[in-house]
Amino acid sequence: MVDRLANSEANTRRISIVENCFGAAGQPLTIPGRVLIGEGVLTKLCRKKPKARQFFLFNDILVYGNIVIQKKKYNKQHIIPLENVTIDSIQDEGDLRNGWLIKTPTKSFAVYAATATEKSEWMNHINKCVSDLLSKSGKTPSNEHAAVWVPDSEATVCMRCQKAKFTPVNRRHHCRKCGFVVCGPCSEKRFLLPSQSSKPVRICDFCYDLLSSGEMTACQSTRSDSYSQSPKSSLNDVSDDDDDEDSSD
Repeated sequence: MVDRLANSEANTRRISIVENCFGAAGQPLTIPGRVLIGEGVLTKLCRKKPKARQFFLFNDILVYGNIVIQKKKYNKQHIIPLENVTIDSIQDEGDLRNGWLIKTPTKSFAVYAATATEKSEWMNHINKCVSDLLSKSGKTPSNEHAAVWVPDSEATVCMRCQKAKFTPVNRRHHCRKCGFVVCGPCSEKRFLLPSQSSKPVRICDFCYDLLSSGEMTACQSTRSDSYSQSPKSSLNDVSDDDDDEDSSD
């Protein structure tokens, strides 16, 4: 079906509409063989609070942006190559239901659909697109992904030293490796994480010691444990007030 739609006028028209909705600030999306599979509004869990984002699923990329005028104008376009994506379901808890993680080496975050059916459709379509891409390229699924940041609201004290209280003066920072909310003294070091940045990024002392000693697996597992223990009400990725502040602490 995807191959049949690839060169159809209807598909070309739909992709053109998406391009126009992002305007000049968005990247061109029309390339040979690309098909728009589906679109919809999902709740993306951001650093400060959950926010509605418009998502577009193509057969090779996932695109999302801020909603300025529904179905007419979007900004802050983000493009994620599907070859690098893995997804995991999130159990329902509290007001946020029907969610899953979208994980990539550079950025990982949680999204929620309006219904269980919508969630199932999104996950099935994403998995199918990823599977088809990997099958064609002969590549293996990515086994590395960026940490999902623990939200600001879930940490009143540093998650490493358990002593420093956060105030307007004593700011929260995030370790780029484990995603913990930490104080300044516990995150003074920098380490190069090539998948996330071309420059050394802030990490906590615990992850720095593990990374420096080569214990990468141990460091990654601490983040997985923290995610499963963290409340699901406001899990998020990097600072997303503008959804492009990857360098924010």
